[in-house]
Amino acid sequence: MKKLLVFWLIIPLLSFAQITEELDFVAPFNDGLAAVQKGDSWGFINESGTLVIPFRKDLVLTKSNKSKYPIFKNNRCLISETKNGITYFGYIDSKGKTVIAPQFLNATNFNNGKAVVLHILKENIGDNTILGKKVVYYRYFEVVIDLNGSVGSYLNPKGINIVLDKEYLKTPPEITSKKISDNIYAFPTETKKWKLVFINEETAF
Repeated sequence: MKKLLVFWLIIPLLSFAQITEELDFVAPFNDGLAAVQKGDSWGFINESGTLVIPFRKDLVLTKSNKSKYPIFKNNRCLISETKNGITYFGYIDSKGKTVIAPQFLNATNFNNGKAVVLHILKENIGDNTILGKKVVYYRYFEVVIDLNGSVGSYLNPKGINIVLDKEYLKTPPEITSKKISDNIYAFPTETKKWKLVFINEETAF
């Protein structure tokens, strides 16, 4: 009975391993986790030095302190996935689970429970009778999302037309809005002026 008890007590300790190998980079702690680099892969350690998110290649790097490394903000870290040559962005939680699937053309880190992303909408505009296909076009919008990925306020209601083809979209489109406060964002207009967008917390999501 004592041997069985010891066995079950050891199992949790073996779930994660402390890093004993050499690393290429160790980032500062954010949200209780620090990014560590090995080759072209990144993982995360906790404050005990235990690797809690194994090394992977889909973590998005954030520029900070003259360096670039993945970062957790509000229990979310950016990830990316390439589909048909186009990069899409999503988020994982502190356990490494994908909580918002890669679907945005660009995305920021979360800040006080909100992030700005480039959200794509698809619209059918007719049928091509010769090819037997529907004619569609895509438009992306700068929107504010919550920690679950729900879309709230549209910062540019008109949106921007986009061709979802790797030949035309070789790099992610730029996010142009700026967060001024928890409830105010500034968005550049066509006349190169700034428009303030106020978010009503009660109706935003």
